Amino acid sequence: MKRKLAFLGTALPIILLADILTKRWAEAVLEGAPRPDFLGGYVPLTLAHNTGAAFGISIGDDSRWFFIPVALIALGLMVALLVRAHERDHLRLTALVLVIAGALGNLIDRVRWDKGVVDFIGPIDLGFTHWPIFNVADMAISCGAVLLAVSFWQEERALKKAKAEEAGPDGTSGATSGPEPTEG
Repeated sequence: MKRKLAFLGTALPIILLADILTKRWAEAVLEGAPRPDFLGGYVPLTLAHNTGAAFGISIGDDSRWFFIPVALIALGLMVALLVRAHERDHLRLTALVLVIAGALGNLIDRVRWDKGVVDFIGPIDLGFTHWPIFNVADMAISCGAVLLAVSFWQEERALKKAKAEEAGPDGTSGATSGPEPTEG
């Protein structure tokens, strides 16, 4: 457990601080200003306040009172998964820390005011659609969710492989169903 806490105690504050500082920077620099050229203009910086869910999906006028308890429940589930994760499962630990840090970053915005979550990266023109405006916390959540899915997939494959090896080449478990024959 010490290893998990050390990892959480190191990575979480770094991600959370990056999220908070970049959001403050965006509010100070991008408010009413023209879009700065970033990465050769491929990634515009646009200040936006998202009161909805991911990708700006709205569920009503004052949805913060819906999202705050949902975020707290999700955080509880992620912490429970973190406690249950093996100390050497670095992929799962990384995934969970990313999701927890991102969820905390966006939760801070929802708790501190009713403007919504501060987003500022994008929209990004993908040629066939525009990727919505996002922030550092959103990147952490998205990357963490993908890594968590990969981690669960790897675990499932390992369990299936172990079960197949236990069954043996003929598909049986190797255990006999009746008493051992005796010589007599």
